[in-house]
Amino acid sequence: MKREGLGGAVLTMVLMAGALGPAARGAGFGIYEGSARGDALGGTLVGRADDASAIYYNPAGITQLPGDQFMVGATLIAPKTDVRTLTPQGWVTTSTKDNNWLPPHVYATHQINDSLWLGAGLFSRFGLGTEFDPNWPGRYNSFTADIQSLTLNPDIAVKLTDQLSLAVGVNATWFDIKLERKIPGTPGPDHILTLKGDDTAFGYNVGVRYAPNDWLALGASYLGKVRENVKGDADLGGAQTDASSHVELPDEFSFGIAVKPAPKVTVEVGATYTGWSSFDQLDLKFANPQVLGPQVVIPKNWSNVWRYQAGVEYAATKALTLRAGYVYDEEPIPQETADYLVPANDRQLFSLGCGYRWTRWMLDVSYAYLMIKDRHITARPMDGVLESDYSNGCAHMVGVSVSTKI
Repeated sequence: MKREGLGGAVLTMVLMAGALGPAARGAGFGIYEGSARGDALGGTLVGRADDASAIYYNPAGITQLPGDQFMVGATLIAPKTDVRTLTPQGWVTTSTKDNNWLPPHVYATHQINDSLWLGAGLFSRFGLGTEFDPNWPGRYNSFTADIQSLTLNPDIAVKLTDQLSLAVGVNATWFDIKLERKIPGTPGPDHILTLKGDDTAFGYNVGVRYAPNDWLALGASYLGKVRENVKGDADLGGAQTDASSHVELPDEFSFGIAVKPAPKVTVEVGATYTGWSSFDQLDLKFANPQVLGPQVVIPKNWSNVWRYQAGVEYAATKALTLRAGYVYDEEPIPQETADYLVPANDRQLFSLGCGYRWTRWMLDVSYAYLMIKDRHITARPMDGVLESDYSNGCAHMVGVSVSTKI
């Protein structure tokens, strides 16, 4: 696979930071694990936005951070799903392979003066990891789907008044994709079709936070679309050709309302709207038409969806903070294009966590259990999709972040 320019540089940075793995636990192939504290609170740090991970959730919040601050961490994600398929021999149940993914996060903020702050983050917003046995019944649709991404995001935030802050940033998103399926031999054994490629593209983000008093804060952030012009190669049973496609990563709008009903308690509710309708098709073009033809167009027609979230935080002592969260996440994939790349449905997430502070250091840990609603899909023989049931979809997620004030 080709990895040139900024894409290769960003990949090197993440290998130095820790490890990056695909982990589609949000709608479509979205990732929402921005910090251990955010994981424990169900992502409700848009209104709060009061630590360095505000770079991820709402960068306008970094105007609350004095001096220089730094955070590093990762979330371990262990997903699993069963797919029951109807074959000529009867129903067969296949489980996804056990894989653990570890998307990292790194943030730094710097206060220039009483009105101006700078910040930067390195994190993953999109990823997918679905792997079956290569000989499973659905192999003619997919047996490996691997998407990895990494975003480098510098921001500038301005405190306009003591209550109102604004932020704007740019982002460079490295996007890498690998898809594998089998093609029936005519006659003879099956052939493996492998598609892979990567690209780095640029986008922007904005954020706003308004805190009219000590017990109320409102926040909103917007992440613009990013068009990835993916280039790589295709391999069909040893015959190779250069390949290209484009993927328009969706825009996201998030908002949160944080209230402080008691001196030690903060509650936030909010939502994220993701424009997955940008993923309307997968358009693959091939340099050598003798291998796979000149072009393949696979309809997707995903829908825009909402992710609803709530989180509560309790300052038990000066050192110890307890947290809990809940998320309901809608699935964007319609019945007519559902397949085995993302065998999922609407999902719920229940989370717990705590933070422990000593001197200028903070350790945050979290545990979340994600539960995916069962789903039935009808057969589409032309797409290699059998009549199927998705069941027992779940994931265990453990997050750890360490932060400090410099």
